Amino acid sequence: MKADMKKAWPHAKLMGAELVSFDPASSTIRMNFCAPDSFITPRGSVQGGLVAGFLDEAMGWAYTHSTGGKQSPLMLDVNFSLLKPVPQGALVGTGRVVKAGRRVLFLEAELHNTDGTLLARATSTAIPTINPRIAQ
Repeated sequence: MKADMKKAWPHAKLMGAELVSFDPASSTIRMNFCAPDSFITPRGSVQGGLVAGFLDEAMGWAYTHSTGGKQSPLMLDVNFSLLKPVPQGALVGTGRVVKAGRRVLFLEAELHNTDGTLLARATSTAIPTINPRIAQ
């Protein structure tokens, strides 16, 4: 699965995205990311919009895995908070489906460094859609 994610989605390769685990009982996914040097601002931390991308990725994959790959979320909004500067290198993302209805989804995610320090959080409202890979 790890290699497939990177092969199928070039942006996942750019983020160093790797699936670590998925818990179907809680619809929670754990992913590893790697912030490359190109994501770092002159202040020495990951640019904010790119942090939102890590969080968005974790939320999206949580929902996709909760449907067995049949559906993907179409994000309507993403709200995120940067709690600490996000450093270059290894990061751990956790995404969760808070509630999945027929018309609307509520998702959340957290981004930590490898020692467990919480760096950023996000919530999203989304629409469930057929996974584009299945629709082809």
